[in-house]
Amino acid sequence: MRLFQKAKRLGTWDPQAIDFSSDGADWAAFDSVERDFLLRTVALFQAGEEGVTTDLLPLIMVIAREGRIEEEIFLTSFLWEEAKHVEFFRRWLDQVAVAREDLGHYMTSSYSHLFQVELPKALNALRDDQTFAAIEAYSGAIALHQDSMIAYLRRGQTYQRRGDRGDLEAAARDFRKAAALDPTATRPLEALGDALYQLQRYARAAEAYESYLHLDDRSARVTYRLGLTRYRQHDIDAAVDALGDALRLDDRMADAHYLLGMCLREMRRAPDAVHAFEKAVAIEPGMLAAREELADLYRALDRRTEELAQLQILAGLDRDRVARQVAVGMAHARAGRWDLAILTLGSALERSPNDPEIFRALGEVWLDRPRDDRAFLSKAREALERVAASPAATSRALTLYARALVQDGDAAGAERALEAATTRFPIDPAALLLYASTAEKLGHPGVARTALIEYGALTASSADLAPRAIQIAALSIRLNDPQTAVEWLSRAAAASPADMRVLAALADAEIRAGDRDAAQATIARGLEKDPGNAAFVAAAQRQSRMKR
Repeated sequence: MRLFQKAKRLGTWDPQAIDFSSDGADWAAFDSVERDFLLRTVALFQAGEEGVTTDLLPLIMVIAREGRIEEEIFLTSFLWEEAKHVEFFRRWLDQVAVAREDLGHYMTSSYSHLFQVELPKALNALRDDQTFAAIEAYSGAIALHQDSMIAYLRRGQTYQRRGDRGDLEAAARDFRKAAALDPTATRPLEALGDALYQLQRYARAAEAYESYLHLDDRSARVTYRLGLTRYRQHDIDAAVDALGDALRLDDRMADAHYLLGMCLREMRRAPDAVHAFEKAVAIEPGMLAAREELADLYRALDRRTEELAQLQILAGLDRDRVARQVAVGMAHARAGRWDLAILTLGSALERSPNDPEIFRALGEVWLDRPRDDRAFLSKAREALERVAASPAATSRALTLYARALVQDGDAAGAERALEAATTRFPIDPAALLLYASTAEKLGHPGVARTALIEYGALTASSADLAPRAIQIAALSIRLNDPQTAVEWLSRAAAASPADMRVLAALADAEIRAGDRDAAQATIARGLEKDPGNAAFVAAAQRQSRMKR
């Protein structure tokens, strides 16, 4: 809006209020050469101003159709200003030069073709969304006037509207040329930054925006785009700096508050991120993305009431998405409001009676609900069985169904469901853990071990490495594979060197693998840390007997 404010401040002049009396006296004193020079100059200005006044309207129509309200507002003031220019030159020609004759002979053929043919043709083609014709017309204008910044700018904008990669490359070339032709113009630099951003050349886009801000550091819009570009570069600190500058210029930019919240969240500054998202939705209540982030942060911060409020607003704003109602139901369940959870999901089911996600959520609620009635488990199994029967059932849904089967005493059915769950992508990590425990109970140690190993590969987590390695080792021993047991326990011992359980299990596995030297070293290490440890004392005695 900066250009519009400037237009209001400086655009109050009136061509009719200008006194031309002294100009008339000066004109009378000029000789024929001076008069011819002035007439030529003014005639060319007059033709150009009439051309701009006429040709701006199609451009305004395009901008309005694209919903670019700030540019539309400025261009209307621009049109008003150009109309006053036409009136000014016409008054001078009528009242000072008293030019009654046709002045068309002052215009060269190229000048006349540019303003009377090429530019109107290009802008009308743009208005009618005939981008190919518009590009041809602008190219004709450039051929006539290779130093025309506006023609390069308009052709670049037309290429940009077409949007594919080749056209964006062409747009960037035109914007660079326009910027070079007028180093004081900001619009080509902004357009260049936008085109480079669309091409995902974020470093160069940032350079273009910074060049713009070097000329005009009061544009909140371009400062925000610089922040967005820095965010895409993963330069979070620079993004936060730029977004802070943008918000100091315009604190009502909901997008800037939202992006600032995203940056702060990545910086693990959750309370500050919450504040930024709250500002965003206060300015733009319908910003779904900001409300989703708020709900997620509130949940992470255990602010259950506020999480639920955001989810309910999202469900109201986005009524056609069943997932919104499901999210509200699950939030009620997490808060222990089981009846409200069932009621919310039941209401969603009435609207979408065949939606598998609702059945999955209902099954999960019935499964997690504290049970004093076996009917709850029956309802969970019934809802989840309906989802699991579909070839499109997710890993998560199949895992929940397997949980219900395990709790209902059907371990074999649960194992079959989990086998399917571990082949559906993305795999629910919980499926692998439940698969391992179920298979082990059913006497399938190989299946159990494979599931545990795959769980570690999927989660890449070391938090539970020690107990998992001990379990894998125990299964390997059952499979008469002590060497695999040694490998896993060695890995766990390296990650948790003070864990006596791991060292004791490692020593036992090394003994079973026949590696007495390694076992003796492990036992010595354990006894050094805990001389009275019964497991290591027993292992040492066992080693001693084996030596005899």
